[in-house]
Amino acid sequence: MALQLGLMLGYSGRHIDIDYEQIKQAEALGFDSVWTAESWGSDAVSPLAWIGPQTSKIRLGTSIMQMPGRTPANTAMTALTMQQLSGGRFVLGLGTSGPQVVEGWHGKPWHKPLTMTREYISIVKNIFAREGKLEFSGEFFDIPYKGENSKGIGKPLKTMIHPTEPIPIHLGSMSAKGQEIAGELCDGLHLTCMIPEKPEVILDNVKRGFAKRTDGKKWEDFEIITSSPLVILEPGESLDSAQGKMYGVKSGLALYIGGMGTKKKNFYKEYFARAGFEEESNNIQDLFLSGKQDEAVTAVTDEMVRTINLVGTKEEITERFQLWKESPLTTMLISAQQPEAIELLAELNA
Repeated sequence: MALQLGLMLGYSGRHIDIDYEQIKQAEALGFDSVWTAESWGSDAVSPLAWIGPQTSKIRLGTSIMQMPGRTPANTAMTALTMQQLSGGRFVLGLGTSGPQVVEGWHGKPWHKPLTMTREYISIVKNIFAREGKLEFSGEFFDIPYKGENSKGIGKPLKTMIHPTEPIPIHLGSMSAKGQEIAGELCDGLHLTCMIPEKPEVILDNVKRGFAKRTDGKKWEDFEIITSSPLVILEPGESLDSAQGKMYGVKSGLALYIGGMGTKKKNFYKEYFARAGFEEESNNIQDLFLSGKQDEAVTAVTDEMVRTINLVGTKEEITERFQLWKESPLTTMLISAQQPEAIELLAELNA
C-alpha cells in the first residue's frame, strides 16, 4: 500500500483558527485526510463539522477524542452523525488521554485504562453494528444501568440512525498493551511519533493483538499512522540557528517525554527509551519534573528531532521521507506552518 498523507491540525490555543486555505490545498494535492485533536480546550469534533462543508473528498478524522470525556453511546452518536453529514468520510480516533487530564479535567479516576478501553470500544462497535439492542455488563460500563441509585426502568435500545457504511475506529496509544488492543479490536493505530528505522518497537505489539482477531480483517487493511511536524530549513541553516522554527518542535517533545505522565509511568518516555534514547529521555524528564522546562527543551537533542520528524533542508527531508515510505507506516500526518511545505511533501509522495 502506498503511503498516504494527512494534514494534522491538532487542537487550538487561546483562539480557534482554522486554515481553510491550507486544508483546501492539501485536498487538491491529493492528501487523504485531515485530523483534529483535543486536550482541555477546543474539542476534536466541532472543527471537523465546519471543515466538512469546505471540502468534498478528504477524510475527516479525530486524533484523538478522549474516551473518559464521553460515554461510549455519546461517542457512537457523534460518529454516526458525522458519518452521515460528511458522506461517509468520518474516521473515529479514540484515546484514553492521561491521568493529569482524566483526573484534573474530566474528574474521573485514572484506573485500569486498558480494561476501560476494551469495554469502551466493544460498546461502540456493538452500537455501529445494530445487530441487537445494546446490553453490556462490564467493570466500567453497565448498560442498561442497574447499579446504585438506579430507577430500575432503563431498557436496552438500538441506535435510530443507521450507518450507511463502516466507520473506521482507530486507537491512539504509545503503550505496548494499548497497541496490542488496537491490533485486536480496531481498524488503525495512531502514534504520537515513530522511528521508521525501528518499526518492530511498534509492530511486535500490534501484531500480537492482530493475531487474536476473529473478524476476518486483513493485515494489509490495518492503518498505522504517525504525526510529524514538517519544517524546511534553508541551505546552511542548522537546528541551532533556526531556533524560531524549531522551538515548537523541541518544546512539544519535551512536554511529552517530560510531562505527559509520572516519573514511574510515561508511555512516550518509555517508547524513546526502547528506541535507543534512554539516557536523553531520563535527562529530559528529570529537568521537566523539577520545574526546569526551558532546560528540558534544550536537552532535546537534534538527533531526536531529526529521527522522528521531517526537519531539514529540502534535500535532507527528501532523503528522510524515503525511510517512512519504505516503512510499514500507512499514513503520515503533517503539521506545517510554511505554505511550501505541503506542496513539497505531495511532490515527494507522488
